[in-house]
Amino acid sequence: MNTAALTCFRLSVADHIAHLVLNRPEAMNTMGPTFWRELDEVLARLNKGSDARVLVLSSTGKHFSAGMSLDVFGGAIQMDDQSPEGRAAIADLLAGLQATFTRLETLRIPVIVAIQGGCVGGAVDLVTAACIRYATQDAFFCIQEINIGMVADVGTLQRLPKLMPLAVVKELAYTGRRLPAARAREYGLVNEVFDTPEACLAAAMQCAQEIAAKPPVAIWGSKQVIHYARDHSVDDSLRQMGWVQGAIWSNAHVREAVAAMQAKRAGQFPPLAELSEFGD
Repeated sequence: MNTAALTCFRLSVADHIAHLVLNRPEAMNTMGPTFWRELDEVLARLNKGSDARVLVLSSTGKHFSAGMSLDVFGGAIQMDDQSPEGRAAIADLLAGLQATFTRLETLRIPVIVAIQGGCVGGAVDLVTAACIRYATQDAFFCIQEINIGMVADVGTLQRLPKLMPLAVVKELAYTGRRLPAARAREYGLVNEVFDTPEACLAAAMQCAQEIAAKPPVAIWGSKQVIHYARDHSVDDSLRQMGWVQGAIWSNAHVREAVAAMQAKRAGQFPPLAELSEFGD
């Protein structure tokens, strides 16, 4: 991938870990049109490839992200509320933005986010689509949209109630209050809180290393099953579990994992198959 072409991010892949860094600290890593285009392209390429087994997403500067850039509403994107046709187009526009963060959630590999400072508005939409969230002690989360007269519309109100108590989500969505990292951990939104951004990122990378050492297809299966169980009944989820396990079971993987554990060495497992599309 041509990482030199990225303006909002830095991307590196090493030891089967992809590290994507929000890289506009001077603009508080706000989300303008270029952000959305680049993120969508990066996620599409990571999903097709076979080298990365886990994605770590971190940021630069004082804040993780201040959310949607105001220039999106100031001319970059037209929100026409003067006709039924214009309002219908708003729904289609939002579907495109939602699809980008859904792509993050449905990525074939796990996603870990390291959050420092403010995680505001659209940034909450982003991090709720991740698998694992680490934060610094000064981090906070804010459903900023209500403070500027609108409803959060790119995933926060759909994913956050599956991660935290519903009454807390309502409080945050109705008031626009800040949720400090310590309380976010108490509610289960954040896995762990760290003193510094460096320690936070180090923990994210350590977790990524542990994930990358496991059979990629078993990690893929685990992610499929967890997400399905979140949205379906126990009976349906158990049935799906059988289908997934039957599809990916490997005696060779189990033998290698046990042998590696006994020998205290790294296991050797094949990567996920690269994906191709008819249009490629």
